[in-house]
Amino acid sequence: MKKDMVIYPAIFSQDGDYTLVHIPDLQGGFTQGNDPLDAVTMAEDLIGNLLEDQSEYPQPSNPEDIKLEAGESLVYISVDLAAFRIKYSKTVRKNVTIPEYLNEIAKEQKINVSQVLTEALRTKLGV
Repeated sequence: MKKDMVIYPAIFSQDGDYTLVHIPDLQGGFTQGNDPLDAVTMAEDLIGNLLEDQSEYPQPSNPEDIKLEAGESLVYISVDLAAFRIKYSKTVRKNVTIPEYLNEIAKEQKINVSQVLTEALRTKLGV
């Protein structure tokens, strides 16, 4: 499995018109959706938001250890955290120092130095 791909069991239950979701392996792992499909989308978003700034992730529970109540079902939710970070990450301003001649060549060739730095960091970090 890819390093930043996670799969967690989620407990789904119905509450009137809403599908409630509890992800027992994550602190604050509660959300809901308008229907089961929306609940899956909301659970993916929840996992992404809870884990986006972490490099180590909680171990998912063994499904045999999860006790379901009447009306509950177990659903597995997978999230590619690398893709989540790319899609939803905010940018930060950094002051970097590069040789003047490289800066001049980059300007002449209309190279976006911030984009090059971002790509280099992704490659270096494997994300």
